[in-house]
Amino acid sequence: MKYQKNFYQIKSNEEIFNKIVKEKETIGYYNLPFADTTEIKEYARTVKQKDIVVIGIGGSSLGTFAIHDFLMHKENTKKLHFLESTDPIDIQRRVSKIDLEHALFIIISKSGTTIETISILKYISSLVKLDNENTVCVTENDSKLNTYAQTNNMKTFEIPKDVGGRFSVFSPVGLLPLAILGLDIDKLLNGCKVVHDSFFAQGEHYEHIMEKARFIVENKNRFNINVVFSYSSLLEGFNKWYVQLWGESLGKINKNGTKQSFTPIGITGPVDQHSFLQLIMEGKRDKTITFVKIADFDDDLTIPDVSIPALEELDYVNNIKFKDLINMQADSTIKAIHNLKDIPYDVITIQHQDEENIAKLMFTYELITSIVGSFVQINTYDQPGVEAGKIILKKKLASK
Repeated sequence: MKYQKNFYQIKSNEEIFNKIVKEKETIGYYNLPFADTTEIKEYARTVKQKDIVVIGIGGSSLGTFAIHDFLMHKENTKKLHFLESTDPIDIQRRVSKIDLEHALFIIISKSGTTIETISILKYISSLVKLDNENTVCVTENDSKLNTYAQTNNMKTFEIPKDVGGRFSVFSPVGLLPLAILGLDIDKLLNGCKVVHDSFFAQGEHYEHIMEKARFIVENKNRFNINVVFSYSSLLEGFNKWYVQLWGESLGKINKNGTKQSFTPIGITGPVDQHSFLQLIMEGKRDKTITFVKIADFDDDLTIPDVSIPALEELDYVNNIKFKDLINMQADSTIKAIHNLKDIPYDVITIQHQDEENIAKLMFTYELITSIVGSFVQINTYDQPGVEAGKIILKKKLASK
């Protein structure tokens, strides 16, 4: 008689922690916070171009955009552009905003054969001559893109083989363009270190990360939709990064052949108070909510002491700082959710709008993703569902 079990036992926190400790030997993102950034910073100081163009998709761009979106107020005068979609209208619109003759092109592809990236690279190379003065490649050391760079004597930075694309933001994938923009990449890595050291010392971060991951796993059949509700447009990039990290890492078939379902949704307050919040409040109870707030915006913009005819009854908002208003909106929504008593939620408060705090948030989510994957016994770091589509596309293109 053969017996194939279609369930698994949820292991103890101690077992999962030991597995994550063991995983550090083969999964490289855990160790990125301790990398030497000297070469990146030295190169960044030599860049004279004003337009910095990242050509890459998914893990090659989303993390960089998330940090850029959050810290744009701290950047220098250089302009960062992203070319990632094969949408022809989008390509031409974005390219029209770039001074091609005075731009630095950063080509990012871990494998070196990403079809979207190489297609756009071909298009750009038809518009401007790419050489070692205006092009740098970020890729694996033995990729075809690396060969292209070496053939043309272009500067390269390595993506370690043991670092997956969606976990690569704290490698040269993100650090290089962000350093060129004048951000302090050492502070980024220090934020990661704080979370890393606390977690692996089983300190404060260990407690709340493990508790959150365990709750999500133990209640996944009831609450299989995980919503990040970020109260700032500065976090829209983070929301997109989270959706890829969560969806591509955790939507898998586990070792027992059971399909795991963790559906990520990223929404932004207060805008989505006027859309998605209704579904949360009165819709099916199948969602967990994580609110992300910024305690201190670096901006004191204030609602003026102005009375508008026929709208005098709203004068109570006069003289309130917008940063206080948005946090009051967040707190009011959180209170409304709390009062319902049947929607699981937690609140993450970013203390300051700086490098360390955005890095803490993102590294925390990387750890949570790894832990949830370990709990449900999947390979968190592959993406066979995505690869299947790539294979079909290559066959279609080869037969055209």
